[in-house]
Amino acid sequence: MSEQRIALVTGASRGIGRSAAFALARRGVKVVLTYREGSAGADEAVRMIEAAGGDAFALPLDISDAESFGAFTAELLDALRRRWGTTKLDILVNNAGIGLFGLLEDVTIESFDALVGTNFRGTFFLVQALAPHIADGGRVINVSTSMTRHVSPGTSVYAASKAAVEAFSRSLAVELGQRNIRVNAVAPGPSATDFNGGAMRDDVELRGTLAARTALGRVGKPEEIGDAIAAIASSADLRWVTAERLEVSGGALL
Repeated sequence: MSEQRIALVTGASRGIGRSAAFALARRGVKVVLTYREGSAGADEAVRMIEAAGGDAFALPLDISDAESFGAFTAELLDALRRRWGTTKLDILVNNAGIGLFGLLEDVTIESFDALVGTNFRGTFFLVQALAPHIADGGRVINVSTSMTRHVSPGTSVYAASKAAVEAFSRSLAVELGQRNIRVNAVAPGPSATDFNGGAMRDDVELRGTLAARTALGRVGKPEEIGDAIAAIASSADLRWVTAERLEVSGGALL
Protein backbone atom coordinates (compact mmCIF):
# COMPACT_ATOMS: atom_id res chain seq x y z
CA MET A 1 0.00 0.00 0.00
CA SER A 2 1.06 3.58 -0.51
CA GLU A 3 2.61 5.58 2.30
CA GLN A 4 -0.35 7.94 2.07
CA ARG A 5 -3.28 5.92 3.43
CA ILE A 6 -6.84 6.93 2.59
CA ALA A 7 -10.04 5.62 4.16
CA LEU A 8 -13.70 5.96 3.25
CA VAL A 9 -16.06 5.67 6.25
CA THR A 10 -19.78 5.53 5.49
CA GLY A 11 -22.31 6.95 7.91
CA ALA A 12 -19.58 9.01 9.56
CA SER A 13 -21.49 12.12 10.57
CA ARG A 14 -22.21 10.70 14.04
CA GLY A 15 -21.88 7.72 16.36
CA ILE A 16 -19.61 4.82 15.56
CA GLY A 17 -18.85 6.06 12.05
CA ARG A 18 -17.63 9.40 13.33
CA SER A 19 -15.57 7.69 16.03
CA ALA A 20 -14.00 5.41 13.41
CA ALA A 21 -13.13 8.42 11.26
CA PHE A 22 -11.52 10.15 14.26
CA ALA A 23 -9.57 7.03 15.24
CA LEU A 24 -8.23 6.55 11.72
CA ALA A 25 -7.31 10.24 11.41
CA ARG A 26 -5.38 10.07 14.69
CA ARG A 27 -3.29 7.32 13.12
CA GLY A 28 -2.40 9.53 10.16
CA VAL A 29 -5.01 8.20 7.72
CA LYS A 30 -6.69 10.68 5.40
CA VAL A 31 -10.45 10.21 5.66
CA VAL A 32 -13.48 10.62 3.41
CA LEU A 33 -16.65 10.73 5.50
CA THR A 34 -20.08 10.09 4.04
CA TYR A 35 -23.45 11.21 5.34
CA ARG A 36 -26.99 10.52 4.20
CA GLU A 37 -28.80 13.78 4.83
CA GLY A 38 -27.85 17.11 6.32
CA SER A 39 -24.15 17.91 6.07
CA ALA A 40 -23.86 19.66 9.46
CA GLY A 41 -22.67 16.62 11.42
CA ALA A 42 -20.20 15.55 8.76
CA ASP A 43 -18.88 19.10 8.35
CA GLU A 44 -18.36 19.35 12.11
CA ALA A 45 -16.49 16.04 12.11
CA VAL A 46 -14.25 17.25 9.27
CA ARG A 47 -13.49 20.45 11.19
CA MET A 48 -12.59 18.47 14.31
CA ILE A 49 -10.28 16.17 12.36
CA GLU A 50 -8.56 19.12 10.69
CA ALA A 51 -8.25 20.98 14.01
CA ALA A 52 -6.39 17.95 15.36
CA GLY A 53 -3.98 18.02 12.40
CA GLY A 54 -5.74 15.48 10.20
CA ASP A 55 -7.01 15.69 6.65
CA ALA A 56 -10.60 14.87 5.67
CA PHE A 57 -13.58 15.83 3.57
CA ALA A 58 -17.22 14.72 3.37
CA LEU A 59 -19.50 13.52 0.57
CA PRO A 60 -23.23 12.70 0.58
CA LEU A 61 -24.20 9.05 0.12
CA ASP A 62 -27.49 7.24 0.65
CA ILE A 63 -26.50 3.63 1.24
CA SER A 64 -30.06 2.48 0.51
CA ASP A 65 -29.89 3.86 -3.06
CA ALA A 66 -27.66 1.37 -4.85
CA GLU A 67 -28.54 2.89 -8.21
CA SER A 68 -26.65 6.03 -7.17
CA PHE A 69 -23.36 4.24 -6.50
CA GLY A 70 -22.00 4.70 -10.00
CA ALA A 71 -22.37 8.48 -9.78
CA PHE A 72 -21.04 8.46 -6.22
CA THR A 73 -17.96 6.49 -7.27
CA ALA A 74 -17.24 8.95 -10.08
CA GLU A 75 -17.61 11.88 -7.67
CA LEU A 76 -15.38 10.18 -5.10
CA LEU A 77 -12.61 9.41 -7.59
CA ASP A 78 -12.67 12.95 -8.90
CA ALA A 79 -12.44 14.35 -5.37
CA LEU A 80 -9.59 11.98 -4.46
CA ARG A 81 -7.69 12.96 -7.59
CA ARG A 82 -8.09 16.68 -6.97
CA ARG A 83 -7.41 16.56 -3.24
CA TRP A 84 -4.78 13.87 -2.80
CA GLY A 85 -3.57 13.02 -6.30
CA THR A 86 -4.86 9.44 -6.32
CA THR A 87 -7.88 7.37 -7.30
CA LYS A 88 -7.27 4.58 -4.78
CA LEU A 89 -8.65 3.82 -1.32
CA ASP A 90 -6.65 1.85 1.23
CA ILE A 91 -9.47 1.32 3.74
CA LEU A 92 -13.22 0.97 3.29
CA VAL A 93 -15.35 1.02 6.44
CA ASN A 94 -18.96 0.07 5.73
CA ASN A 95 -20.64 1.50 8.80
CA ALA A 96 -23.82 3.12 7.44
CA GLY A 97 -26.99 1.27 8.31
CA ILE A 98 -30.36 1.54 10.00
CA GLY A 99 -32.09 -0.14 12.91
CA LEU A 100 -35.81 -0.88 12.81
CA PHE A 101 -37.21 -3.20 15.45
CA GLY A 102 -40.46 -5.07 15.91
CA LEU A 103 -41.91 -8.41 16.91
CA LEU A 104 -42.75 -10.91 14.18
CA GLU A 105 -46.35 -9.79 13.86
CA ASP A 106 -45.38 -6.14 13.63
CA VAL A 107 -42.80 -6.37 10.85
CA THR A 108 -44.06 -4.91 7.58
CA ILE A 109 -42.81 -5.57 4.07
CA GLU A 110 -41.67 -1.93 3.97
CA SER A 111 -39.62 -2.16 7.19
CA PHE A 112 -38.17 -5.53 6.13
CA ASP A 113 -37.13 -4.18 2.74
CA ALA A 114 -35.68 -1.03 4.32
CA LEU A 115 -33.50 -3.03 6.72
CA VAL A 116 -32.27 -5.61 4.24
CA GLY A 117 -31.99 -3.07 1.44
CA THR A 118 -29.88 -0.70 3.50
CA ASN A 119 -27.82 -2.93 5.75
CA PHE A 120 -27.08 -5.78 3.35
CA ARG A 121 -28.01 -4.82 -0.23
CA GLY A 122 -26.47 -1.37 0.13
CA THR A 123 -23.27 -2.70 1.67
CA PHE A 124 -22.94 -5.40 -0.99
CA PHE A 125 -23.34 -3.11 -3.97
CA LEU A 126 -21.18 -0.34 -2.54
CA VAL A 127 -18.34 -2.84 -2.13
CA GLN A 128 -18.99 -4.01 -5.69
CA ALA A 129 -18.71 -0.42 -6.94
CA LEU A 130 -15.60 0.45 -4.94
CA ALA A 131 -13.62 -2.82 -4.95
CA PRO A 132 -11.79 -1.97 -8.22
CA HIS A 133 -10.58 1.22 -6.55
CA ILE A 134 -9.26 -0.34 -3.34
CA ALA A 135 -5.48 -0.64 -3.44
CA ASP A 136 -3.95 -4.10 -3.37
CA GLY A 137 -3.14 -4.82 0.26
CA GLY A 138 -6.11 -2.73 1.42
CA ARG A 139 -8.73 -3.32 4.08
CA VAL A 140 -12.51 -3.71 4.05
CA ILE A 141 -14.25 -3.54 7.42
CA ASN A 142 -17.98 -4.20 7.62
CA VAL A 143 -19.79 -3.11 10.77
CA SER A 144 -22.15 -5.77 12.13
CA THR A 145 -23.67 -6.17 15.60
CA SER A 146 -23.32 -8.38 18.67
CA MET A 147 -26.97 -9.32 18.04
CA THR A 148 -25.86 -11.85 15.47
CA ARG A 149 -24.64 -13.83 18.50
CA HIS A 150 -27.21 -13.18 21.23
CA VAL A 151 -30.94 -12.84 20.73
CA SER A 152 -33.54 -10.30 21.79
CA PRO A 153 -37.25 -10.02 20.95
CA GLY A 154 -37.98 -7.67 18.07
CA THR A 155 -34.52 -7.79 16.52
CA SER A 156 -34.94 -10.69 14.08
CA VAL A 157 -34.80 -8.76 10.79
CA TYR A 158 -32.08 -6.36 11.95
CA ALA A 159 -29.91 -9.22 13.22
CA ALA A 160 -30.52 -11.24 10.05
CA SER A 161 -29.47 -8.30 7.84
CA LYS A 162 -26.22 -8.04 9.80
CA ALA A 163 -25.66 -11.80 9.78
CA ALA A 164 -25.83 -11.55 6.00
CA VAL A 165 -23.12 -8.87 6.14
CA GLU A 166 -20.93 -11.23 8.19
CA ALA A 167 -21.40 -14.09 5.72
CA PHE A 168 -20.66 -11.69 2.86
CA SER A 169 -17.47 -10.59 4.63
CA ARG A 170 -16.14 -14.13 4.79
CA SER A 171 -16.84 -14.81 1.12
CA LEU A 172 -15.40 -11.44 0.13
CA ALA A 173 -12.22 -12.22 2.07
CA VAL A 174 -11.63 -15.18 -0.25
CA GLU A 175 -12.41 -13.21 -3.42
CA LEU A 176 -10.27 -10.19 -2.52
CA GLY A 177 -7.57 -12.20 -0.78
CA GLN A 178 -5.94 -12.72 -4.16
CA ARG A 179 -5.15 -8.99 -4.03
CA ASN A 180 -3.97 -9.23 -0.41
CA ILE A 181 -7.03 -7.26 0.71
CA ARG A 182 -8.16 -8.22 4.20
CA VAL A 183 -11.90 -8.27 4.92
CA ASN A 184 -13.28 -8.45 8.45
CA ALA A 185 -16.46 -7.66 10.35
CA VAL A 186 -16.55 -5.64 13.57
CA ALA A 187 -19.58 -6.38 15.76
CA PRO A 188 -20.32 -3.66 18.34
CA GLY A 189 -22.20 -4.55 21.49
CA PRO A 190 -24.54 -2.21 23.39
CA SER A 191 -22.99 1.26 23.06
CA ALA A 192 -23.93 4.76 24.19
CA THR A 193 -24.63 6.26 20.76
CA ASP A 194 -27.71 7.81 19.16
CA PHE A 195 -28.54 4.49 17.49
CA ASN A 196 -32.14 3.36 18.04
CA GLY A 197 -33.09 6.83 19.22
CA GLY A 198 -30.16 7.02 21.64
CA ALA A 199 -31.74 4.41 23.93
CA MET A 200 -28.47 3.08 25.34
CA ARG A 201 -27.07 6.58 25.71
CA ASP A 202 -30.08 8.23 27.35
CA ASP A 203 -32.09 5.49 29.10
CA VAL A 204 -30.41 5.06 32.48
CA GLU A 205 -32.50 2.02 33.38
CA LEU A 206 -31.77 0.22 30.11
CA ARG A 207 -28.09 1.06 30.38
CA GLY A 208 -28.01 -0.32 33.92
CA THR A 209 -29.75 -3.53 32.91
CA LEU A 210 -27.31 -4.12 30.08
CA ALA A 211 -24.31 -3.18 32.21
CA ALA A 212 -25.31 -5.79 34.76
CA ARG A 213 -25.22 -8.44 32.01
CA THR A 214 -21.83 -7.37 30.64
CA ALA A 215 -18.53 -8.83 31.83
CA LEU A 216 -16.88 -5.39 32.10
CA GLY A 217 -19.90 -3.93 33.90
CA ARG A 218 -20.96 -1.13 31.53
CA VAL A 219 -22.13 -0.36 28.02
CA GLY A 220 -19.56 0.66 25.44
CA LYS A 221 -18.44 4.07 24.27
CA PRO A 222 -18.46 4.89 20.54
CA GLU A 223 -14.75 5.72 20.61
CA GLU A 224 -14.01 2.18 21.82
CA ILE A 225 -15.66 0.79 18.70
CA GLY A 226 -13.84 3.33 16.54
CA ASP A 227 -10.50 2.34 18.04
CA ALA A 228 -11.20 -1.33 17.29
CA ILE A 229 -12.01 -0.50 13.67
CA ALA A 230 -8.80 1.51 13.36
CA ALA A 231 -6.79 -1.32 14.92
CA ILE A 232 -8.08 -3.92 12.49
CA ALA A 233 -7.44 -1.49 9.63
CA SER A 234 -3.84 -0.99 10.70
CA SER A 235 -1.07 -1.64 8.21
CA ALA A 236 1.06 -3.14 10.99
CA ASP A 237 -1.24 -4.78 13.53
CA LEU A 238 -3.52 -7.79 12.98
CA ARG A 239 -2.10 -8.12 9.46
CA TRP A 240 -2.65 -11.91 9.37
CA VAL A 241 -6.34 -11.60 10.25
CA THR A 242 -9.01 -11.84 7.58
CA ALA A 243 -12.51 -13.34 7.23
CA GLU A 244 -13.03 -12.85 10.97
CA ARG A 245 -15.74 -11.34 13.15
CA LEU A 246 -14.36 -9.18 15.97
CA GLU A 247 -16.98 -8.52 18.63
CA VAL A 248 -16.40 -5.34 20.61
CA SER A 249 -18.92 -5.63 23.42
CA GLY A 250 -17.11 -5.78 26.74
CA GLY A 251 -18.44 -9.32 27.13
CA ALA A 252 -22.13 -8.44 26.79
CA LEU A 253 -24.81 -11.09 27.33
CA LEU A 254 -22.44 -14.02 27.58
